[in-house]
Amino acid sequence: MNLTLYGYDDEWIAVDCGMMIRQDLPNSPLQVPNTDTLAALNIAPKALYITHGHEDHIGAVAWLWPKWNCPIFATPLAAGLLRHKFAEHQLSSAAIQVVEPGDAMETGPFTLRYLPVTHSIPESCAIIMQAGDYRILHTGDWKLDASPLIGSPINAAQFRALAPVDLLVGDSTNAPMPGHSGSEGDVAKALARTLKQCTGRVVVSCFASNLARVLAIGLAAQACGRRVSLMGRSMERMVSVAKGLGYLDDFPALVPSHDLGYLPAKEVVIIATGSQGEPRAALQRLAQRRHPFVDLEQGDSIIFSAKAIPGNERPIEQLKTRLGQLGVSIFDEMNHPELHATGHPAEDELRKLYQWVRPKTLLPVHGEARHQAAHQEIASRLGISAPLAPVNGDMLVFDSQGLRCEARHPQPPCIVNQNSVVAHPGLDGGSHTTTQRGSLFLALPVTATDTGWCRIGRLMLDASGASPLDEDSFSEWLDDQLEEIEADTLADLRQALQPRLIHWLANHLQHMPEVHLQIMATEMPSSAPLSSDT
Repeated sequence: MNLTLYGYDDEWIAVDCGMMIRQDLPNSPLQVPNTDTLAALNIAPKALYITHGHEDHIGAVAWLWPKWNCPIFATPLAAGLLRHKFAEHQLSSAAIQVVEPGDAMETGPFTLRYLPVTHSIPESCAIIMQAGDYRILHTGDWKLDASPLIGSPINAAQFRALAPVDLLVGDSTNAPMPGHSGSEGDVAKALARTLKQCTGRVVVSCFASNLARVLAIGLAAQACGRRVSLMGRSMERMVSVAKGLGYLDDFPALVPSHDLGYLPAKEVVIIATGSQGEPRAALQRLAQRRHPFVDLEQGDSIIFSAKAIPGNERPIEQLKTRLGQLGVSIFDEMNHPELHATGHPAEDELRKLYQWVRPKTLLPVHGEARHQAAHQEIASRLGISAPLAPVNGDMLVFDSQGLRCEARHPQPPCIVNQNSVVAHPGLDGGSHTTTQRGSLFLALPVTATDTGWCRIGRLMLDASGASPLDEDSFSEWLDDQLEEIEADTLADLRQALQPRLIHWLANHLQHMPEVHLQIMATEMPSSAPLSSDT
């Protein structure tokens, strides 16, 4: 979720403030950084600096900024997106200050400059900062792309002029990947070739923020004689803001989705959100035939022009299964890797940047533990000190003695629920309610299958004194959870199901009852077909 704080002489600044989607929880709520540690340590940033406009870097600002009320510095695109978010939250956007790539500014003891880098969204920047005698380069997300389609390649001379830097806080996402990442220019050519081969309606799903990809799809569609339509609120918003800034001047005229039914399928390209299997995104509605204006059919094609984010593999596979049942052709990173290029640096790019800026010490961030470990190994081979890989909640000290972890503060996850930030449901293993709000006794008979767990027979439910409960929807939700949860034992199944159960009940009942869950192993009937009604 990318919230990093830098402190010097008891004055602090923050860099980025993102969120993530918890697809493992019912209704896929948003998760935002936990700021309890900051409050306990009396840390309040004097300014918030945004490196770029991706949701994992700006998504939590509107939720958390009211606790700080500090100036927010962002480049024009990110600032435009933030203003939309603030308007939705009925917040004044006066604190949002636009900076151009290359600008310098000061906050307390910190002097900072925005340095433009290439990434999968325009106006991405690294930040070079100085406090006291220390110079730190916070890379943000970046890559080396010789033909980025939107914007200019990285200015190598500008980064060579920084050398040497004391500490580099660097992107580890693709550190285990050898070689060099692909170029957006090459992806644009591959998209054009693929669209020419397709005969029916084409739906291309990509990240809304990847404006270079959106532009490439639009231009390829136009070259093939196809009309373009957008699906998904985030896609429509991103394109609207980008057009206002002049990034999509060459983009073809759009067809409203409610007019698509009047066009022959062979003349249609739809750019849709939902490449990560998000349950409420446009692609999911198309897969479930719930879109009001378009029904996919055999002969249509779906192009996934995005890589699966770690943790989203299961919902993406479920989405592709639903699409396959409709008889559409699927192009993805497995069978057509040329249709996507990552926005993060591979090993050769990391080496090149570090040869330019010559960091003395590396702090590997972003990605998972294995990505950070690979990043440390690269640094070691280059003679760069990389003594630790941080985890959320680490208080790190960088001084004349080097880099070390001073304290580790637990970070219980926080989710957004009904416009407020609350503790992750089920962290205490139960509810805080009393029997005054009723009791719910649930006996769940299950059996193990080759793919997971399955409910057998009727749901045994006693909701004495609790709010009214829609048993049919509750049963359907339980069946979906049993299908999704990976657990080897009944104890593991109970541990995984309990917090989800509490969260579902909290969202569907007026008052939260005291919950008693019992899971029982049952044999699969051998002679009768499985039914939830018998």
